[in-house]
Amino acid sequence: MYMNEMTAVTDTEIAPTKAKPTLPDAQTVTAVKHWTDRLFSFRVSRPASLRFRSGEFVMIGLMGDPDPNTGKQKPLLRAYSIASPAWDEELEFYSIKVQDGPLTSRLQHIQPGDEIILRPKPVGTLVHDALLPGKNIWFFATGTGFAPFASLLREPETYEKYEKVIITHTCREVGELEYGRKLIEDLKQDELMIELLGEENLAKIHYYPTTTREESPRMGRITELLQDGTVFKDLGIDPINPADDRAMVCGSLAFNKDMQTTLEGFGLREGANSDPKEYVVEKAFVG
Repeated sequence: MYMNEMTAVTDTEIAPTKAKPTLPDAQTVTAVKHWTDRLFSFRVSRPASLRFRSGEFVMIGLMGDPDPNTGKQKPLLRAYSIASPAWDEELEFYSIKVQDGPLTSRLQHIQPGDEIILRPKPVGTLVHDALLPGKNIWFFATGTGFAPFASLLREPETYEKYEKVIITHTCREVGELEYGRKLIEDLKQDELMIELLGEENLAKIHYYPTTTREESPRMGRITELLQDGTVFKDLGIDPINPADDRAMVCGSLAFNKDMQTTLEGFGLREGANSDPKEYVVEKAFVG
């Protein structure tokens, strides 16, 4: 997690290697894929001791520049949702590229075989335990806020708990939707995922991508499309109600606030790990 024009997708992969750690809490990069000039994803080795719930995040990063006075380096860390499901042998992350960003200006140049810092202490609110039981689960994402839902969409528990799984993804431009679009396409075509999740469960997925700047089949802010009923009409499903619907939100601060207002307008209440309700928001997301 860490939040255009489509550019050619490039793919670089190697087999995981047992590199000798040179960083604290080091993990080895195993694959990198650049989706656009502003978005990339990467996979790293998973610590043998790491246990997490699909939807949680960890702190990852690189060493900062040496202090000009002391020469000492400090870790430069940011919160990233784990985009891979809890059962995956590796960890996947989805990131923006900020050219002058302290971390992503450097992180975007990682290659297979490089090392990153990964603090193995997962936390987060976008987990099934933070919601009361319901019939339908809504995942609302902007930009790289799709990452925790990439994890949850590949988590069998999601389909065991819900009759419908609705994922909305709003970006400025069409190319920024590609990571999510391809993930869902692969889910429904990959034999291993079909075997793991079941065709009947994958049929529960309703994917609703929208753009706000570049022209596409569906345009507009998801909050407005919810409020005027367009989403429900397009998907052929009933409007959100607190008896049946649960929701998770991950995006920019402004998006999160707008979604909170919108969901509470439908009668949903915000929950937390210690106090499950009808919807939850990932407040650590910063992109």
